[in-house]
Amino acid sequence: MTLLSSKRVAETLDKLHADADAADRDLMAKMTAQVETSGETLKDLAARFVDEERMNYRATYRGHADHFLAISPAYGRFLYAVVRARGATRIVEFGTSMGVSTIYLAAALRDNGGGQLIGSELEPTKVTRARAHLEAAGLADLVEIREGDALDTLKDVGGEVDVLSIDGAFSLYLPVLKLIEPRLAPGAVIFGENAFAQDYLDYVRTPANGYFSRSLDIDEGRGNEFTVRVG
Repeated sequence: MTLLSSKRVAETLDKLHADADAADRDLMAKMTAQVETSGETLKDLAARFVDEERMNYRATYRGHADHFLAISPAYGRFLYAVVRARGATRIVEFGTSMGVSTIYLAAALRDNGGGQLIGSELEPTKVTRARAHLEAAGLADLVEIREGDALDTLKDVGGEVDVLSIDGAFSLYLPVLKLIEPRLAPGAVIFGENAFAQDYLDYVRTPANGYFSRSLDIDEGRGNEFTVRVG
């Protein structure tokens, strides 16, 4: 039995996914309507959002303080499985939000025998809520959530990184990767959820930069990118 199947973790995740659906329902409906009425694809809409976000990403995401912007259960189970397969003991997460993805990642660390997850979250209220959710799941001892801008909070991650999860401000995907890059262990895995920033995709998909990367069909349309450090 994995920790994901334990009563404490499973019940916490079930509640959080239900809360996320309720909190984000209107936002998701608005985005869907915008795609349908404009004729744009979700990718087009996201690309435009990236350009707007670059002007003030702090203000943009503080406007989503009450939104979970959470991963799906299917993607969460994928995160868990890859972390287990990698045998990861050190994970860095950019964009903790309410801590849903953090629980999947930390559960895998626990089942790997332990380790450390360092997360970064800009919005103070989300940091408080994420910590409470990790306590509810019994995983808080494995996780350090650093409040503030990831370009500051993740400058020192304390050692080699086995897994990097990127799911924050789109315009910071590449800067965050380059910040952590010197610490990536050989064979490190990078999850890019909602990886719509073209500069990030161009970088990880260029073999000369030392990565193998491809899009995932999990939650098709959400721009999930799976990357391995091979060089």
